[in-house]
Amino acid sequence: MNKAIDTLPQDIRPFFESNLALLSQHVTDPLDAIAKSPAERHNHFILLDKYGRFPFEALPRNYKAAVTKFGKAKLDANGLLPWQIGVYSEKLTEAMKAGKWDEARLDAAILANYVAEAHDPFNTTDNFDGHLSAQPGVNERFASTLIDRYSSFFPMRPNDAIFINDPTDHAFEACLSSHSWLETILLADRNARHGENSFTDEYYDRFYNQAAAILIRQLSDAATDVGSFWLTAWVNAGRPQLPR
Repeated sequence: MNKAIDTLPQDIRPFFESNLALLSQHVTDPLDAIAKSPAERHNHFILLDKYGRFPFEALPRNYKAAVTKFGKAKLDANGLLPWQIGVYSEKLTEAMKAGKWDEARLDAAILANYVAEAHDPFNTTDNFDGHLSAQPGVNERFASTLIDRYSSFFPMRPNDAIFINDPTDHAFEACLSSHSWLETILLADRNARHGENSFTDEYYDRFYNQAAAILIRQLSDAATDVGSFWLTAWVNAGRPQLPR
């Protein structure tokens, strides 16, 4: 969250800095909601490979057009992540426009969660846990264990936040970019394992050496995009004066 705030221009940075604790507290709200509403799970991924080959042009990015083509049941089953990002980008815009700052704070935190999810390559594929490539648990090893072990060495350098013309389209582009790294990550895991199924310190060192650049890039891009979606919502709301 700190890295995302660092990307913001001075016009809006103080608002997010002063609400860092609240944002950090509520950023996991969508994950917590899964326990109460299993349907929420579908908002956290999109199985792009269910729609043909990269760049998955068979899938309309307009939600209504996608429903018309594939049906709501199929879209739900294959995940709704980029559309959910578009929904919450609009919710944050409307809350800011109406001066509903408590609502805006919560929407900003929830939006940050979904945007970060779009930068995990394994949230974009049917092979989300490596079960299709005989690499069970690879997602956790890549997106969790490597961070836990090596994050102090990460040279994260997010870019400055920018205005996003079409939030839903941008969310799709983020998912596509994430998806493009999958085969490289899976190959790095296979190489690091040396044909074994034990995940030793040596395995993680080898996996880190081969996959770290991707992980650091995805984390940096996630921070940039979180800031960019916040900035975009504020601009689209008419640049209201933000409370401190």
